[in-house]
Amino acid sequence: MKISNTPNTSSTITGFILLGFPCPREGQILLFVLFSALYLLTLMGNGSIICAVRWDQRLHTPMYILLTNFSFLEIWYVTSTVPNMLANFLSDDKLISFSGCFLQFYFFFSLGSTECFFLAIMAFDRYLAICRPLQYPTIMTGRLCTNFVISCWVLGFLWFLIPIIIISQMSFCGSGIIDHFLCDPGPLLALTCKKAPVMELVFSTLCPIPLIILFLFIMGSYALVIKAVLKVPSTAGRRKAFSTCGSHLTVVSLFYGSVVVMYGSPASEHGARMQMTVTLFYSVVTPLLNPIIYSLRNKDMKKALKKFLRL
Repeated sequence: MKISNTPNTSSTITGFILLGFPCPREGQILLFVLFSALYLLTLMGNGSIICAVRWDQRLHTPMYILLTNFSFLEIWYVTSTVPNMLANFLSDDKLISFSGCFLQFYFFFSLGSTECFFLAIMAFDRYLAICRPLQYPTIMTGRLCTNFVISCWVLGFLWFLIPIIIISQMSFCGSGIIDHFLCDPGPLLALTCKKAPVMELVFSTLCPIPLIILFLFIMGSYALVIKAVLKVPSTAGRRKAFSTCGSHLTVVSLFYGSVVVMYGSPASEHGARMQMTVTLFYSVVTPLLNPIIYSLRNKDMKKALKKFLRL
């Protein structure tokens, strides 16, 4: 890590040290093997869903097109952190360059925002399918679905662009040590040569806005779905309607539950270890679980996966 001296400050750093999970060498190797296995399983699980939908003509519907994009997103979301984490397990210095840190910072938060947008659109799709079944084919057309997909990616990657560019122009001093396995805004802003309360306020405001608005949208959509389902006279009909939403609600609960714990409470309430544990859950564990959740209760997906695995 290069450190350049300046007349007015003790030193300005041009790289960072990601502490990650400090433990003896044997423990680092064990963690490397564990997270390598989790990473490969995540790639295989989400990749299988993409291939199954791609090769089964029956699944070329808006619901599964959104799911395919969501699985593609999960692959890149976990890839934004895990490969660098694996390299650090085997590294003695655990260095990450200045540009590498901010690229990871940008992609991690942009992909996280994109996931929020996709979860909201998927909830809207289920609302239309259950509450407006007759109008669904005319409303959720292939063109509208494509527009939704493009909007999710564009909005997700634009949301944090300006704040991250501004933060990257700041000078960073001190040890350059980040007590995390990724470049998180809290530890980064703590290393700036001059405190930037305005920037901290902007970032702490921008983080919750998409989370809160989109979460309320999702909850509103499912409130209407539940209201419509309860009006279905037959028990079998209600069970079938709920089964189509159960997987998505489980994924929403896993993602938003961990994110709310992380960013919905004051930073003083949880230490560095707790922050890493929660971040690890929604950035590594949930992408691994999502393919399992979506395939377990979906008969069409099960059939498509069996067909794909027999190829």
